[in-house]
Amino acid sequence: MKTLLCFISELLLVSVMIHAQSALFPAQNAVNVNPDTHLILKFDESPTVGDKGFIRVFEEETNRQVDCLDLSIPAGPTGGQSNEGAIYSPIPYDYKAVDYTNANMLAGTPSGVNKRDLSNYQLNIIGHFTDGFHFHPVIVRGNIATIYLHNNLLEYGKNYYVTIDNKVINTHGFKGFTKKNAWRFTTKKCGPKTEVRKLVVSADGKGDFNTLQGALDYIPDFIPAMLTPSQEGDGSWKVYIKNGDYEEIVYFRNKRYVTIEGESRDGVHIHYANNEIFNPHPAGLKTNEFPGTFPSRRAAFMSDNGFCINLVNLTIQTDLKGQAEGVLMMGQGNTLNNIHVIGSGDALQINGSTYLENCIIEGDGDTVLGRGPAFFKNCTLYSSGAFMWIRNTKKNHGNVFVDCTFMGKGDDAVIARSPINKGIGYPYAEAVLINCKLENIPPVGWGIVGGDLTNVHFWEYNSRTMTGAPIDYSIRNPASRQLDKEKDARIIELYTNPVYVLSLVY
Repeated sequence: MKTLLCFISELLLVSVMIHAQSALFPAQNAVNVNPDTHLILKFDESPTVGDKGFIRVFEEETNRQVDCLDLSIPAGPTGGQSNEGAIYSPIPYDYKAVDYTNANMLAGTPSGVNKRDLSNYQLNIIGHFTDGFHFHPVIVRGNIATIYLHNNLLEYGKNYYVTIDNKVINTHGFKGFTKKNAWRFTTKKCGPKTEVRKLVVSADGKGDFNTLQGALDYIPDFIPAMLTPSQEGDGSWKVYIKNGDYEEIVYFRNKRYVTIEGESRDGVHIHYANNEIFNPHPAGLKTNEFPGTFPSRRAAFMSDNGFCINLVNLTIQTDLKGQAEGVLMMGQGNTLNNIHVIGSGDALQINGSTYLENCIIEGDGDTVLGRGPAFFKNCTLYSSGAFMWIRNTKKNHGNVFVDCTFMGKGDDAVIARSPINKGIGYPYAEAVLINCKLENIPPVGWGIVGGDLTNVHFWEYNSRTMTGAPIDYSIRNPASRQLDKEKDARIIELYTNPVYVLSLVY
């Protein structure tokens, strides 16, 4: 009887292992794997993530440990930090073309005037930002556990194997992997040809990259608009993303002339649970309001110091509440076309000239933040609180909306506000609505405006209800102004021209 029980137990163990291996991605003994792959395990039931143990990846030929995830280290902070007395960087942040990655630099190495963060959280260098991002080493969705390795550690043309300690991922019958041949795979021999300058991202591994971040890391920094006479075409790059779910923090800097296009807006979902608490700015340092200040790390998608970055047909979302952008755009000459942005407070932050058309922006308040300039055409915005807190200076225009729709989701959904913030005001704040439709916007229209109102442009022309009826302006905030079709014809003409709005100085 004892022998029979042992035999049955062995059969059950083998059955569990075979089942687990059949649900691996990359599959056991897979070849031509993209080096930016996540490691995915699918189970019959929803697993849980343990708080101790290791996930390791080894190079097969040498048994060299390539990566290690320590599950005893918390993913990131869960409480806010005090930033009393925080200042802007006294030395402009230096955007250099560097190839710092987890392979050649310790995550947490400070840049700019930042100090080393000695808190004990998971850290990952993303997009060459050595200060690093907090991240979740394992994320469970339903019955699928996805392991997030540190970026840029796997290489082309290598054989790897994975070990997972017992209790790292908890589900019935799964004891991890301890043997060298339990989960192994081989990466592609080489990356895509750079002269083609078109990259395909597909979450199923059938493209050039599995992740958007992997593709963006492959594109050189500061590329010129035109190539040499010996090269064909122009210098622009295109990243085409196939429909799929892309749960990843995306951060890239110094990219120029890059188009990121999804197969369909609703079919490509880029998202991550990020916010100011999980990835805060450094204690004592304010971030990214002006050029040369320290970069922010709290959005799901961040284009930093970009030039002519074009986003097309994408849904981008932060999965956390708080100060949490879906999209943060820093740079000049950027465009968003048919993009759905979902965030919380400060859902979309724009610092630098940006043109947006046919976009949907959803947020909880100050839904459009930043210093602009930004031109919105045929866009729809949803907000529970103020739709925007525009912070432009005298050097550029603010936010201009033409033929857009504003859908209030709460009693406080004013069009814009510009309060005094810790003693700082924005006397050149500009928010202009032309031929827009408004739904569930308080009759006062505009929120608190502090300080000198001489140069504040809170303007409306021909605002209407959703049925096309004129808006009642009788109790509008006195800081705002209704433009007159005849008297202000020149202003209306200029502000319907994106070239005028997006000019750097006016």
